[in-house]
Amino acid sequence: MTSWATRPETAADAEAVRAVNLAAFPTPGEADLVDALRADPAAWIEGLSMLAVEPDGTPAGHALLTRCHVGGRPALALAPCAVLPRAQRTGAGSAAVRAVLDAARRRGEHLVVVLGHAAYYPRFGFTPASRLGIRAPFDAPDESLMALALDEGRPVPSGTIRYAPAFGV
Repeated sequence: MTSWATRPETAADAEAVRAVNLAAFPTPGEADLVDALRADPAAWIEGLSMLAVEPDGTPAGHALLTRCHVGGRPALALAPCAVLPRAQRTGAGSAAVRAVLDAARRRGEHLVVVLGHAAYYPRFGFTPASRLGIRAPFDAPDESLMALALDEGRPVPSGTIRYAPAFGV
């Protein structure tokens, strides 16, 4: 495992972030999603797009949190998360995810939802969203739709997730 430096995305990183997502996924869907979310002022939150960078500053991993709502209350959606193929399984993705979750905590955010690999996201504290009364607006495997309360002292909203329009759901 490599020790990865992390930092927030800047305006100058947009093309590099797109390149990471294009390299990590078989279609341009996730890269297009990031671009659409970046263009949506109701979804995009400055400082919640985080990069894991190589020693020369080149982005190798990316994790993005954008505004969603659960039961009408503000929450965050973690998606997409991407790592350049040459940097996969080196800790770049984990570093980016930890950094973006820490940034959200510092901002006073409370709840993050993710639809992802059931074996990957629990390492960050995610548990099945159904345990908190949270559901997707579409059919999703229970073990893949997860949630994380960033502040255990606050009640967690329940209900259906309303994603930003760019997600198309």
